[in-house]
Amino acid sequence: MHANFHDPAATAFPGDAAASAVPSATEPARSSRGRLQILMSPYYGGSDFSMLEHGPARRIDRTSIADLLRNAFVYPPHSVYEDVKVVTYGFSPAQDMHGRPEFHYRFRDADKNRRARRDGLDWVGQYHRLLCAALARSCHEIRMPWLLQSGGKDSTPLAIAASEVRPETTCITYLGGTEENEVASASFVARKLGLRHETLVCDPARAYDRYLAIVPRMPLLTADFALLSYVDLVTQIARAGGDGVIDGMGSDSYFGLSVDRTHRMLSTLARGWRLPAFLGTLPLVERNFALCYVLATLQMERIERAFPGSRFTDAEVDELFGSDISARSRQRLDLYQEELASAHTVDEWFAIAMSLAGSAGGFAKGLLSSSALSMRPAYPFCDNELRDWVYREVPRELLVDPITKANKVLVREHIATRFDELPYVARKGSFRFDLCGLARTRFELVHDLSTHVRHILPGATQWLERNRGRLDNKYHASKFYLLAVVMPWLEHHGSGG
Repeated sequence: MHANFHDPAATAFPGDAAASAVPSATEPARSSRGRLQILMSPYYGGSDFSMLEHGPARRIDRTSIADLLRNAFVYPPHSVYEDVKVVTYGFSPAQDMHGRPEFHYRFRDADKNRRARRDGLDWVGQYHRLLCAALARSCHEIRMPWLLQSGGKDSTPLAIAASEVRPETTCITYLGGTEENEVASASFVARKLGLRHETLVCDPARAYDRYLAIVPRMPLLTADFALLSYVDLVTQIARAGGDGVIDGMGSDSYFGLSVDRTHRMLSTLARGWRLPAFLGTLPLVERNFALCYVLATLQMERIERAFPGSRFTDAEVDELFGSDISARSRQRLDLYQEELASAHTVDEWFAIAMSLAGSAGGFAKGLLSSSALSMRPAYPFCDNELRDWVYREVPRELLVDPITKANKVLVREHIATRFDELPYVARKGSFRFDLCGLARTRFELVHDLSTHVRHILPGATQWLERNRGRLDNKYHASKFYLLAVVMPWLEHHGSGG
């Protein structure tokens, strides 16, 4: 990889001017001869899906469905519809997404490396003031805000800010499984700050039924592995009278990443090979998550292994569709190759890769779920003033520690003004979900759905029947999850397919 930096101090990012002109979700989507272009990033303001509510049935983009099954999100600027494109951060809203748009990663490392720390400046105090202002702005139209609270280094600063500017905020923590129990940390944070705290324990059947209830109102589709837990949470918040959700996504890109050894090693294993399907059914393999994961990694492109979760192989996707469609999905990566090749470090390469998954999957799950439930999403870390101050002003050593490689050093120092080190500041939590439990409790329903979408996925029923006995392995259960998310949306919205 070689250096080819985009220096924000010298030239403005193409989308910045357009972003400042998009202050809220009231900005209409662009339309041209029936084709739509929709803003789909909190960095650009709100998302308006109203133009999808009317008119004739739109044609499903089958390559986008292949994207979802291969990577759990649709490669931007594409959407699940052929004539609807989305503008995620990295693209400029001024471009025609139906043409040949250009992608440029916004938060390059070049400018960060040249900064010198200015002694005497209260960096933590300034960060706190900007964060409080960002949270207040993002929640100004929300009457009863609820904060998605893991007790970690993203949600804890938001809880600190909320206790000052929106003390009526309720924190809610999702207990999705036994892998990482975040409740104790999150509850302690809320209690010490004087905020109300609630816990929602994952019930995969309940979460899936809540998802099915909102599918008719979901304007577009993502299959992010936190989608069902997110829907479960937002539905719970709506039933409790909340009208807005504070989400801690958005700061990883401009603070920067420090990639651990495991992810670096897995990345080197990605070869894009096409291996025989029987290897995954061998007696010592089919029930071993780690072996299945390695076999799948060998069949991925390097960037695709950077995306989270276990997904269908290219051969399986072609089988599900009954046609050679996986190559068309993989070809969509060509749009990003030049930017990836310009990364100066492995960490920056991973940051560019993860920005794709975050924009098209992570943000999409919140925007689409909130839209379906008429909730207001708030992303304080996407605030322009806060974001630009951190990226343009904060010294490199306060972003990622040069010795320990711990990221978000400034955030950790901010948390330390109120708390000793918390468990999930040291180890990141997430919306865990009981994938095997979903397969166990909703297999018959998903199997029935597969017969209703044969016109798009003719091989889904056979895959489910062949793998039913393997769904106690999280690797195979993850694929079941993808089908469980995609097929009901196709059944309801896919008449134009």
